[in-house]
Amino acid sequence: MLIKGAGDLASGVAARLHRCGVAVVMTELPEPLMVRRTVCFGEAVYEGEAAVEDIVARRVPDVAGARAALAERVIPVLVDPEASCRGELVPDVLIDGIMAKRNTGTTRADAPRVIGLGPGFTAGADCHAVVETQRGHWLGRVYWRGSALPDTGTPGEIGGTVVAGRVLRAPTDGILEARAAIGDRVTTEQVIATVAGSELRAGCDGVLRGLIRSGTRVAAGVKIGDIDLRAERAYCFTISDKSLAVGGGVLEAILAETQKN
Repeated sequence: MLIKGAGDLASGVAARLHRCGVAVVMTELPEPLMVRRTVCFGEAVYEGEAAVEDIVARRVPDVAGARAALAERVIPVLVDPEASCRGELVPDVLIDGIMAKRNTGTTRADAPRVIGLGPGFTAGADCHAVVETQRGHWLGRVYWRGSALPDTGTPGEIGGTVVAGRVLRAPTDGILEARAAIGDRVTTEQVIATVAGSELRAGCDGVLRGLIRSGTRVAAGVKIGDIDLRAERAYCFTISDKSLAVGGGVLEAILAETQKN
């Protein structure tokens, strides 16, 4: 199965599929912007290899390298923004986990079964099924017709609380320089990072769950960090409940269609 994108939600899906014995290949951008880097297989683009819990991903140069990694039970990550490798891989299922909140080019013709994650896709039009990614009652639900809930532009509820200040956004264009590390306990108004000299301060108390890689160029308003109010450091280094729920929805979409056939 081919997954476009290797951020935290896509990585949660990949982990569930991998643990079920499915051969998973992932694609990414040359310089992906990942907030929850400690649980993203896309970190392999920068590091060569990246481990999420007990699963290892490896950056590979081509499809031959991907097949070699799969033989080692390692998840291969290809730098392939257009997912052009699908022509050679011929996947049974293609999952669009880019999370762009819009369809960037996926069509039902890309594979026998195409699944879109979150808003931007319409089941029955540009994909065969859509999995809900918005926190709440519908999270992980599979839609065989229609679309997921629209993006609200506001943070979802975590631990029974909605706090807008937990999401950190770049104050201006420029290079991000970290002043804290993922897993650090932080307090309101603490400087988390600077962007082109402008300070970015925490909007609430908690644990820094995610932060874009230091030295990365970012645009004003882009999400660059995430604070977890539950303040459990272990949550920073393990796949989230949300990602696992979405992964369960993908498994349902795959297996339900298998039963139909």
